[in-house]
Amino acid sequence: MGFALWLDIEQRTAWAQGTHEYRPMGAAVIAVTDQFRRRDFHQMRRCPPRVRNSFAGFFGSLEEVNEYLRRGGRRRLRYTPSHVR
Repeated sequence: MGFALWLDIEQRTAWAQGTHEYRPMGAAVIAVTDQFRRRDFHQMRRCPPRVRNSFAGFFGSLEEVNEYLRRGGRRRLRYTPSHVR
C-alpha cells in the first residue's frame, strides 16, 4: 500500500491518492479536520491540478496519513514529484 497526500489550504481539504496491492485505488477528498477511510476512495476520481504545489508527502498506510492530519500544525508543502502526476 502507498498513499500520496496533498493539502489544499484555501479549500481546507485533503486529497489522497492510493494504491492497494499494486492496483490504483483512485483518489479521495476530505476536510482537513476529518480522517480518511478506505471507502472514501474512488478509482475514477483524480486529484485536481490546483493541488500540484501542495504535496505533503508519501505514506505507507491510511493510519499514517490520518496521524499526519491529526498532528496539525505548520506543514512544509512542495511541488508534486513527476512520477506521481
